Amino acid sequence: MPSLATIVVSISLYAASANAAPYKRKAFTLVQKTVEDATLFKLGGINYLANTQHPAAVIPLAQPFPAGVGEGTNIPVTVLSTNATVVTQAVLADILESYADGDDVFSEDFLEAVYITSSASTPTIDKSALEDLAGMDVRHIVIAKHFASVSGYAGNATIVKATNASSFPPGPYLATLSGASLSLAPVYRVYEDSYRDFLFGIYNTGDGSGNHTSLEVSYPNFGYRGIPVPSRLYFWNDPRPLAGYRVAIKDLFDIKGLKTSGGSQAWAYINEPANATAPSIQRIVDLGGVLVGKFKLAQFASGANPWDWQDEHYPFNPRGDGWLTCSASSSGGGCSIAAYDWLDYAIGSDTGSSMRRPAAVSGTYGNRPSQGMITLERVIPLGGATDTAGVFSRDPHKWAHFAKHWYTPSLHQSSNITGLSALQVPNTDAFPETILYPIDYLPLNNSAAEPILDAFIANMSSLFGMTVKRFNFTATVENATNPAVANLTALADGALDIIDSYTQWVEIAKPLIITWAELFDGRFPPIDSARRTGWQEFNESQVNLQTYNQALGQKSAAVTWYETHLQYSTSESCSESVMLYDIGTGGLPSYREEGLNNSPNASFLAELPPGAVITGASICPLYGCADFTIPIGQVEYYSEVTFHTEMVPVTINMVVKRGCDFVLFNMIEKLADAGVLRSVKTGKTAF
Repeated sequence: MPSLATIVVSISLYAASANAAPYKRKAFTLVQKTVEDATLFKLGGINYLANTQHPAAVIPLAQPFPAGVGEGTNIPVTVLSTNATVVTQAVLADILESYADGDDVFSEDFLEAVYITSSASTPTIDKSALEDLAGMDVRHIVIAKHFASVSGYAGNATIVKATNASSFPPGPYLATLSGASLSLAPVYRVYEDSYRDFLFGIYNTGDGSGNHTSLEVSYPNFGYRGIPVPSRLYFWNDPRPLAGYRVAIKDLFDIKGLKTSGGSQAWAYINEPANATAPSIQRIVDLGGVLVGKFKLAQFASGANPWDWQDEHYPFNPRGDGWLTCSASSSGGGCSIAAYDWLDYAIGSDTGSSMRRPAAVSGTYGNRPSQGMITLERVIPLGGATDTAGVFSRDPHKWAHFAKHWYTPSLHQSSNITGLSALQVPNTDAFPETILYPIDYLPLNNSAAEPILDAFIANMSSLFGMTVKRFNFTATVENATNPAVANLTALADGALDIIDSYTQWVEIAKPLIITWAELFDGRFPPIDSARRTGWQEFNESQVNLQTYNQALGQKSAAVTWYETHLQYSTSESCSESVMLYDIGTGGLPSYREEGLNNSPNASFLAELPPGAVITGASICPLYGCADFTIPIGQVEYYSEVTFHTEMVPVTINMVVKRGCDFVLFNMIEKLADAGVLRSVKTGKTAF
């Protein structure tokens, strides 16, 4: 299919020819009205949503539309915005080419009508531009009031003048004729969630309330959810740092107007839609981000394996043979970023590994920030003082850009929640001087992946003048002089376990169990197996506020030791070292089907390395540090599903002292500038 630029150029060449046939747009097809009175329609075989209930703007007209265009008629229209004093054929071609190149929602089929506006004080429209529009089968041309009157045009398109010179965001709209005015409804392209990573798509209700509306639309073949994404052109003149970025949200975070399910139908059943948006998510909206959907998660942020999901169908990973795990619990987030070019970021949470492992198996960038980096108010909790929120991305620079605007001191968690000192986050180039290589967590499981890691370490060492220090993490901790700090088993199975269960019990589990019993004759709520036994056997005499506070004290002591003896600040470095380990599978496939992981050429997740007492994933939940998953390459594997050679991502985790997140992001950007780190693609292969 020719590009719009090609169409524009070709039309410009033959528009003056009497024998040239005009370009024919695809017809507008109304599909249905939604229950919220929005309009679903098709143009050129593509599905769209228009928020006709709450239009973005209304254009009053100086004269009525011609006969045959009745009241309530829907007209695809494009707002053409320029700063030109004279709108010529060339100006018009440049505008349309930039729209086509910069947006996946706009197409030439939105050119049934155009609204032309200019920031110039007394603009005019050249006859050549009008003739080009006629050649593109534009039937209605609306021009802003401050344009000079058009003369000498004898084409078939009707020219109507607006009664004001209002400027609206450029791009495609669905106009509705109402009296002597056109109301312009913002348009969303509705993509199919063919990897089943989302619970549902959402869009801003548009009534100024801050509410969002779920799009209850599925495609017929397999019930794929429709995910609405707005035109990027609407945000071209928006100076906010996240303007127009499309963001998916884990269904632990409240969004006003929507139910927060936590992946549980029972929890959704007993709760009303949120009456406010979580401050962490509102921050994204305030910075110009667009919320497009709630993605799937392991129920109540558990670490449930794919084969243990019941309430929801487990999401699909596009990498390799399409049968790899998405991990848990932010599973839909990592896999959706790996799957869809139309999605820019996904927001998830990480308590035990729930950002980092999904990033590892999907070959994307994902972070567990320093403990306390951002408020988790109005977020379903798992571990109170171990919960964090992170962001998935495909590009290292865009990842750093988002994070450094999203994480702001005004939204840091209180020390009363974290049990740790107030967070200080310098944004400097005080880079680490040492690479810590823990021999109890490395090398990688797949020997074919080890050269990729070796090259990454060599490049990083050379770029920053760093030295590599091999050490045994487990032995280093267990040799601490304080027995309470040295006992990793007690810290992980005791303090962390209490922290990771108490808050959820008080705020989620107990209320759900009590309410469900009252509603259904004493019955226990239907929940997935990952949480059922723990909730049923929860002992409040052993896990309570007193033991929770004791656990916070134990964790605080461990953090103090860690930041004194293992990863610490110096006058030259925010974190003297960056520690590397692998939270994933070391370059082996891990399948969504349980039995396939028993092969020696595959791996389950969360495997404890020989000689280690805790998994690498548990280090930063315990010590509060920042832990980022970084894609560094890919290796071949023979698929037990396709019986064909496929590719699986290789990632590494970079860990720095608590508070050094922005320094690590700056380091990652320099690695990207040097070509050591790269953007990843969507689809079967990351590179």
